[in-house]
Amino acid sequence: NDQLTDLFKASKSDISILVSDFLMELSEALARTSISRLTEFKSLADVLEPEIIQACLESNGVATLRKRKLPMDAMIWAVIGMSLFRTESVRQLINKLDIVLPQDVDYVARSAVTQARKKLGSNVVQDVFYRTAQTWHERAEHPHWNGLNIYGVDGVVWRTPDSAANSATFARTANKASYAGYPQVRMVCLMELSSHLILGSAFDSVSENEMNLASRLINHIPNNSLTLFDKGFYSLGLLHEWEQKGSNTHWLLPLKKGTQYEVIDSLGKQDK
Repeated sequence: NDQLTDLFKASKSDISILVSDFLMELSEALARTSISRLTEFKSLADVLEPEIIQACLESNGVATLRKRKLPMDAMIWAVIGMSLFRTESVRQLINKLDIVLPQDVDYVARSAVTQARKKLGSNVVQDVFYRTAQTWHERAEHPHWNGLNIYGVDGVVWRTPDSAANSATFARTANKASYAGYPQVRMVCLMELSSHLILGSAFDSVSENEMNLASRLINHIPNNSLTLFDKGFYSLGLLHEWEQKGSNTHWLLPLKKGTQYEVIDSLGKQDK
């Protein structure tokens, strides 16, 4: 209808202004959220609730039952710290994060870190992400458009270290001349567009199709939602299943050139 059309209409000058404003806001947001010192790590505890961490540990059967130098809840903080302070080794990072270690522990051995990471596994971290994302989303006052929250789905590709294990697991993009220098991972995520909160994500080798990854996000679709896709996600099966999931769930994407379709009804001059 006309309202959907207006959502995507913008002149070149309007787009230029929007991009400029977006970049300025992004720069300011990054400046506000920048974490440059380990002492600032403590502020994340205000938004990542200990109760969520403990519930995820217990549900996966890896809760700490006795006093350890490196408790499992501390290991979750260490994993988060690894993503924020990538120049630090894991052992250095854990020894500096005394805010999550018992007060009488001054040093954590390399073997303790390795054992704790193996015991923690990936399922706990995944559960922490999903429960935290859901909690933040429910508490946030997102703006609505015609009673719908606006979401977006898109993909990204990352390089991984060029190791034998990664090469055996992840593919590499290629052209006629050569292959990429690194194994690559593809991720597709579902994001609330006003806040950029990610509600769901799916990872696999770069050889996996984006539409297949997007289908793994269907269970995370909120009710009363409009999800924007780019035209690369045109798949009748995916879009039909997306609309059928939940209540009042809709999608919108630009049609590929040459797509064949039948006009059932015209709701405005800009429909075609």
